[in-house]
Amino acid sequence: MPRKEQGWVTFQTSEDERKILEEFCEQSQRTKTEILRELVRSLTQHSSGTVLPPTQQEKQEDIYYTQKPSIESTISKKSLKVSSRNILKGVVKRVVYGAVNSEVTLEIIHKVELTSIITRASAEELELSEGKEAYAVIKSNDIVIARE
Repeated sequence: MPRKEQGWVTFQTSEDERKILEEFCEQSQRTKTEILRELVRSLTQHSSGTVLPPTQQEKQEDIYYTQKPSIESTISKKSLKVSSRNILKGVVKRVVYGAVNSEVTLEIIHKVELTSIITRASAEELELSEGKEAYAVIKSNDIVIARE
């Protein structure tokens, strides 16, 4: 069966465009497929169906969003930078609440899951539930769950 009928989308890019995409993937620790799917899904946010060129402000925001994700503190409600270098974006697959702790499983990419034990209070404060996006913040042997 041809790739087109299998759902494949292919297109040519310049060497510079490929470099930009590869650097973005490396910084965000996500695959090209994940990045491009997110981009395509974001196109549905344009109600008119017309995609306009980005404004100067949007270009500035794009530069901001290519940086490591910031994590919001629930105490001060300020955006914080994180010293951990391993921040993996994922989707919550399941949360098992215990009396004190909760077991949170994130799917980072298809069939690649990370599980972390965090306090029940933290899981509730982060409003973790199946299908929500969250981050695995890895420092040494610890995996910390975060959410935008």
